[in-house]
Amino acid sequence: QVQLVESGGGLAQPGGSLRLSCAAASERIFNINVMAWYRQAPGNQRELVAAFSRTGSTNYADSVMGRFTIARDSAKNSVYLQMNSLEPGDTGVYYCNAHGIWYTSDTGNIFDNHGYWGQGTQVTVSS
Repeated sequence: QVQLVESGGGLAQPGGSLRLSCAAASERIFNINVMAWYRQAPGNQRELVAAFSRTGSTNYADSVMGRFTIARDSAKNSVYLQMNSLEPGDTGVYYCNAHGIWYTSDTGNIFDNHGYWGQGTQVTVSS
């Protein structure tokens, strides 16, 4: 099992900024294929916001392009989401996701192809 610990989020006014952080809490992990942020607004399905692969490629939802920036610190197994120019439509619960995890074990290196989720953090954009 992989535990993803999220922090950040909260309340912001339209036009404001927030920063989310997420770290995979295991010293045995030495590589993660993709780390990403998803969000879910009330009554809506969970949607991809931004993703960062271990090769350095990123992709963003059209709705956040130019406003949000995803960053990654592979040495810390962490991913961040800088959210600027926030809009009320950005309101929702934001979830960190890690997929394709390499970790060490007593029997050697292991690849876990499952996706893991953080607990979610609320982002509310309102005046």
